[in-house]
Amino acid sequence: MIKTISHITITVRNVERTGKFLQTVFDAKEVYDSSEKKISLSYEKFFVIGDIWIAVMEGEPLQKRSYNHVAFKVSDSEFDEYVSKIKNLDLDIKPDRNRMSKEARSIYFYDYDNHLFELHTGTLDERLLQYSKT
Repeated sequence: MIKTISHITITVRNVERTGKFLQTVFDAKEVYDSSEKKISLSYEKFFVIGDIWIAVMEGEPLQKRSYNHVAFKVSDSEFDEYVSKIKNLDLDIKPDRNRMSKEARSIYFYDYDNHLFELHTGTLDERLLQYSKT
């Protein structure tokens, strides 16, 4: 039986730069650096964001942007602080989609290698409740 997500791996041009991005925006904690040893496929670092293991591996990044994304939950009271961090890094912020009036807040933004991330203040139960009212 599946218990939870084990980890998320993203491939990037510059592991160091992406590490700084993860630490600045998501308060990620670096827990491993392969020191350019090829234990896996290429140079990699591991980070922890909340309880989620994120592996960053050097390689060819995504050639094209899409709406596929990873969303992280943040509190509404911290949302504006995270938005400031994203803007300070001059990341490309995607225009928000139309939202229902009581739906939670979100910001979608791309990293340096076309990965789309979202910070979201709501929960699945809250979203389903709002959708059931339409």
